[in-house]
Amino acid sequence: MNWKQEAVDKLRQLEAKETALRTIPEEIARLESAMESIRSASVDGSPVRGGGSGREDMLLSNICARQELERSLKQTKLWVKSVNAALRVLQQDERRILERFYIRPEPGTAEKLANELGRDTKTIYRQKDRALQKFTMALYGVAEL
Repeated sequence: MNWKQEAVDKLRQLEAKETALRTIPEEIARLESAMESIRSASVDGSPVRGGGSGREDMLLSNICARQELERSLKQTKLWVKSVNAALRVLQQDERRILERFYIRPEPGTAEKLANELGRDTKTIYRQKDRALQKFTMALYGVAEL
């Protein structure tokens, strides 16, 4: 397994996962609201050809979607917590470098960081590699194959 690439992938996904921590509860709330508008299934009618009624299907679909989202929310919370814990072991400049290269990349990152930090681009790339190794070690306990 390429642990450094896994770490890079996590850094690239961090913003989306943090956004999901806000949007998943909103979607669960929307589904709960929608559930209230689904009228209860009638108990005196028989489903045609052994199937459930449309209302029953909507209720079951709503319940399943909420359960899946609740599981996803729990997993996402753990995921974000572990990535942020690994980021906390970095020095301020190391974190800034990884954020600019992987979390919020933009063209000319190395040159911009070199100007901001008063270093040359070769030094920035070396610091990026060291910061990524440190982050990978904090996240997985290994940094190489």
